[in-house]
Amino acid sequence: MLGSRKRPNVSSFTTLLNSLISGFLPNWGCLRSGNNMLNIPTQAFPAPGSQQRVAPSGQSGRNKVALKPGHSLMDWIRFSKSGKDLTGLRGRLIEVTKEELQKHNTRDDCWTCIRGMVYNVTPYMDYHPGGEEELMKAAGMDGTDLFDQVHRWVNYESMLKECLVGRMATITTKAAMPPPSATGLAPPQLLAPPPDKDSRPRYDWFQTDVAVHLVVYAKRKIPSSGCTIVDLKGGVLRLEVLLGKMSYMIHLSLADEVEGNLEANTGFSVGKIQVSIRKQAKGKWTSLGQPLESHNTFLRKKDRAVYYRDCVLVSKTEVNHNSHVFRLQLPRGTVMHVPVGKHVYLKALIKDTEVVRPYTPVDQSLAAASHNSSQESDLYLMIKVYPDGVFTPHLSSLHIGDCVSVSGPEGTFSLRPLRDVTHLYLLAAGTGFTPMARLIQQALQDTDTMRETKLLCFNRREEDILWSGRTGRVEESMLEEFLTRPEGSKCYVCVCGPTAFTEITIGLLKQQGFSEEQLHAFQG
Repeated sequence: MLGSRKRPNVSSFTTLLNSLISGFLPNWGCLRSGNNMLNIPTQAFPAPGSQQRVAPSGQSGRNKVALKPGHSLMDWIRFSKSGKDLTGLRGRLIEVTKEELQKHNTRDDCWTCIRGMVYNVTPYMDYHPGGEEELMKAAGMDGTDLFDQVHRWVNYESMLKECLVGRMATITTKAAMPPPSATGLAPPQLLAPPPDKDSRPRYDWFQTDVAVHLVVYAKRKIPSSGCTIVDLKGGVLRLEVLLGKMSYMIHLSLADEVEGNLEANTGFSVGKIQVSIRKQAKGKWTSLGQPLESHNTFLRKKDRAVYYRDCVLVSKTEVNHNSHVFRLQLPRGTVMHVPVGKHVYLKALIKDTEVVRPYTPVDQSLAAASHNSSQESDLYLMIKVYPDGVFTPHLSSLHIGDCVSVSGPEGTFSLRPLRDVTHLYLLAAGTGFTPMARLIQQALQDTDTMRETKLLCFNRREEDILWSGRTGRVEESMLEEFLTRPEGSKCYVCVCGPTAFTEITIGLLKQQGFSEEQLHAFQG
């Protein structure tokens, strides 16, 4: 049983965790803390009309709402493909002025703009998991920032393709010179300045007769949440270095032909990355290659488009009646490590619509039937298949050798807030356990202050639970028993599970006095 544990050493804790996992994964059940074990019933959660469906006062974040029957994502896909005129323009695309956009700002006539494209989202109102209230926040205006806060990974172009009204009209105006300052000094800069040139990462390269070597100097230590992703395909090199909230990219069409494999090494403490690629033919290159889009750019990660590569399904291991471990092999020429607490997006074309879902990789040791022949770079994803879902039945139908589109690491989690934490609490529903397993081990390695760690898992079905114990929905009294806060302690709580579970739990935690800085909600 993994419950309240008083600062074990890392090796004994790892042994305990691995032995526990190997014991219960074949019959995926529930971890509990002491006598606390909670079971989420199979009926609607929370019950219709329950106050848990209402966001507490002051609670931030997006709330899912109960959709009407026949208004699931699959239902929307069918409806949008029915041939009905969803824009009201009979197939015409128009140029939309700001004034015209502002006119369409009601529940029955709602247009919004995302990245310069205008959509009539009126038909989508009843299908939106966040409810019409969320959509109406962007009614008659540019909703790009609001969209990016919640749905940056969603392929809205595919989802709303049949709702496209047209493009926003661009207005070219001559920039007005600001009035001179009374002091004679330059006026204050209105836009955020670009990163200091001296603080920007840079790159260099050198070569031998048989190989080229690209070196990136980050000019700072690379945090534990940072990583390097390298993709080499068809002579095009794409290298992205994640540095906290920032992303540095190298994107080149290489000067000559190279072998498909490469080697990448990262010096986290010195902030240096070296990528080595073998040439197909001996000789000297006069340049590394030609720059492509976004080459040598240093941007906020959230402003970088999500990039996907095709991975091969190598194995699919049954965990229990509805959960599997999917092992995905990265393509030749790709090097990618997913840091603790980060997730990846999987993308698939389902009924001519791109559908995307986040999933958190687990360590190979958590795969009950992992193969000795598996590569270190393989991704292991523990996924629960929902028969009435859209994405997971598609995954379950894949055969060995089929491809899945996978993004690079995403997410805002950082181990930095855990450095002086004394009490770490982890609340996981279903396969929301996946980010917690790696987090426990990493947190104990990175901090000397941790005195207590508790992990509490929730399940929908009674048959998934290994031991008898307390049951019921997640509620305030249960959390109060689980989340002890001794005087002088510093607590941190992580939550992961289905969206409704996560949002309700975060709301209850805030009611108990936990601040935004003490909470983290995982995706996937």
